[in-house]
Amino acid sequence: MASSIIRVSAVIFLAAVLIFAQGRQAGEGDVTRATLDNGMRVVILRNPLAPVVTVEQNYLVGGNETPQGFPGMAHAQEHMAFRGCSDLTGDQISAIFAQLGGFGNADTQQNITQYYTTLPAADLDIALRVDAACMQDIQDSDAEWAQEKGAIEQEVARDLSNPTYKFVTRVNEDMFSGTPYSHDPLGTKDSFEATTGAALREFYKTWYAPNNAILVIAGDVEPNAVLAKVKEFYGKIERKQLPPRLPVNLNPVKAESFTLDSNLPYLLAFIAYRMPGTDSPDFAAVHILADVLASQRGNLYALVPQGKALETEFGLAETHPKASMAYSVAVLPAAADSAPVIQEMRKILADYAANGVPADLVEAAKRREIASAEFRRNSIPGLAETWSDALAAEGRNSPDEDVDAMRRVTVEDVNKLAKAYLVDQESITALLKPAPSGEPVASNGFGGSEQLTSTPTKAVELPSWANAQLLALKLPSPQPSSADMTLPNGLRLIVRTVKITPTVTLIGNVRHDPQMETPSGRDGVARILDDLFSYGTKNLDRLAFQKALDDIAAEESAGFEFSLQTLKQDFPKGVQLLADNELNPALPNEAFNVLKPQTAQFIAGQMKSPGYRAGRALNAALLPDKDPVLRQTTPETVSSLTLDDVKQYYSKALRPDLTTIVVIGDITPEEAKGIIEKSFGAWKAAGAKPDVDLPRVPANKAAAANVPDPTQLQDAVNLSETIPITRFDPDYYPLQLANHVLGGGFYATRLYHDLRQVTGYVYNVDVLLNAMKTRTIYTVTYACDPQNVSKARQLIQRDLIAMQKESVTPAELQQAKALLLRQLPLGESSEDSVANALAARARIGLPLDEPDRAAKRYYAITADEVRAAFGKWIRPDDFVQVVRGPAPQ
Repeated sequence: MASSIIRVSAVIFLAAVLIFAQGRQAGEGDVTRATLDNGMRVVILRNPLAPVVTVEQNYLVGGNETPQGFPGMAHAQEHMAFRGCSDLTGDQISAIFAQLGGFGNADTQQNITQYYTTLPAADLDIALRVDAACMQDIQDSDAEWAQEKGAIEQEVARDLSNPTYKFVTRVNEDMFSGTPYSHDPLGTKDSFEATTGAALREFYKTWYAPNNAILVIAGDVEPNAVLAKVKEFYGKIERKQLPPRLPVNLNPVKAESFTLDSNLPYLLAFIAYRMPGTDSPDFAAVHILADVLASQRGNLYALVPQGKALETEFGLAETHPKASMAYSVAVLPAAADSAPVIQEMRKILADYAANGVPADLVEAAKRREIASAEFRRNSIPGLAETWSDALAAEGRNSPDEDVDAMRRVTVEDVNKLAKAYLVDQESITALLKPAPSGEPVASNGFGGSEQLTSTPTKAVELPSWANAQLLALKLPSPQPSSADMTLPNGLRLIVRTVKITPTVTLIGNVRHDPQMETPSGRDGVARILDDLFSYGTKNLDRLAFQKALDDIAAEESAGFEFSLQTLKQDFPKGVQLLADNELNPALPNEAFNVLKPQTAQFIAGQMKSPGYRAGRALNAALLPDKDPVLRQTTPETVSSLTLDDVKQYYSKALRPDLTTIVVIGDITPEEAKGIIEKSFGAWKAAGAKPDVDLPRVPANKAAAANVPDPTQLQDAVNLSETIPITRFDPDYYPLQLANHVLGGGFYATRLYHDLRQVTGYVYNVDVLLNAMKTRTIYTVTYACDPQNVSKARQLIQRDLIAMQKESVTPAELQQAKALLLRQLPLGESSEDSVANALAARARIGLPLDEPDRAAKRYYAITADEVRAAFGKWIRPDDFVQVVRGPAPQ
């Protein structure tokens, strides 16, 4: 899949003439449908989880429909939607969506192109107006394409540097040879160099039509009012005559093996199989078969506790209407011999094909799929995505069709499928083999000269219909309160009641830091301990424990970070199992004896990998000698560990008075407290609390290093520096506001404007203030061609210095405030995001109502405060620059 991670809310193209049919469908609850005379289908999903809405426009066009020789045409058109539409410039589109909160994305797949955005529900009409303008026309000018071309080519270089992406691309070429599925919709540099604005416009005029689109709107909206807006804004756009689609005529799969270099710290051994596609009546059985083969009670996963693999998986990598691609993969130490494991995977799958799969695993898979359908409704963006994929990608009437089809799957269906498709003679084998990095090489990191001041980005004049609403800054409504209590044993329990679905989610963590708590010479003990939690409890062995989870379709993980998802009626049983795993882990000696050499082998490969060496070079330059973060787990430290070391670490590090549990869902605080106390109440802490907070660090000095990565086509650049504040410093807020002037709003912000929109040097540029309890790191990251590393850094440095010398403009200040204020309620758009945010605040010691307090602080900040804070703390000349990839030129 080719995807475009867009930092501005995606442009969504809609159309309507007259509402042909509308109304709630029987049995679908809060679902409203409309079929319009111009052919566009509309689905509105009411979900009152938060005052948020997600709008997702799906065009039924993608890589399949691209012209011969131009595999990235649909992808390029996706990008150009942000460069200007009817009566709106690209700058206006970016400014509008930046102020709406900037939560957006777009992606191009084989048969669909999707534009989606999440924004405050009160601002829905603004997003729809922009989308209507873009449905009416996209400019596709040669001048705009000339600038965007550099950025999309950087995206291609990024994805072609990703080893798993390269694997999927190569398998598609072999498995779907002679069909549109064989070429990836991402595109190539050569095809983009040959692309013109006229060609893009022709593609747009051919395929972007209301009768080739499905609009999905999900969130806290009134459906009839939304349909009225759709009629108002899109009523004059006409349908088009669509050309015929290319046929997909599948050829037999020829068995093949190949090896690709990888920058991962481990070896991946794949076996890929072609399976039925989404149009097939057997597709539901494909899902169930994949779930069965991926089960931790299955024979593939058994390779892990047997010490033959670090991890295994079975899944679907591609799903197309006429065919899909499934894969089995084993994760192995970098220096391992893959041949015996591949042979064993083949034997396991062949045995399932010949003798059938366990019936109880089929039933467990069906229960999990049905439960997962409930959990998908706990996210507004997830709900829109689920419906979009079902309707647009799979051609269903609703996601319920998939669930109902999986309910009807029998073990005979699964066995028939396995026998027909798990065929060695029609499989493709691939290895992703680590290519070790060279040692980091010191460099000057910066070269050339350039004027290091610039006039701030000029103000963008917005259309009158957007101006008043967006310029009127408002504090968001206070977020719902959560019950906050501490149990007698010191465990903190936070509960938020949300009655959207009959489900409950639990997120927990034990505050710890292995770099602070691990005894000298025992580095790696925390990692071994965390891995041992998957081996059952003192009461239930690994298989019995997993069966107990399967019986209630629960998703559970234990360790320093733990979690649980269950249906409401199964929450007490789920908590009982979680507590048994957390408080009574088996820590079996046989598992320890498997994990220790495996981990030592993994660490050996990791230490040679480009990613590890880049991170190590960065930390070594940022931090003082003997800082705890510089402690290093090595094969030797892991090999020296004993099971007693692990048990002692467990007894000291896991304690209730360092633990926070967040529960969210269809449950009251009183119910949650009773259930948690019953299972966790007897847990007691022994001895003094360990020190889990890293010491403060001084400001670093400038340094630079290049880390060779032979698999990368472009350079990944990290510019970081320590700044002597903490998360609790008052200047945190003006610095965050400054970051949202620099980035976060796509072309509407300085770094994106300079590095992507104008120069095309980069695809992404990200600026991050990682403020922690005791230390803070300021980071700018980007990726580009080697010859542009210094050019891009010069522009970054110029923009940072300008932030210190001159106050941001009133327009920039207003836009950054709008972006931050609107992002706060968007963080409530899913139950998972709410739970994780509450847990994160508790872990660092922030008040649970921090978003409401932050909103008031952001609202009151002045331009002078932004300039003063940036000038006081940010040191543009003191960055540590680490470049991973080819040597910069």
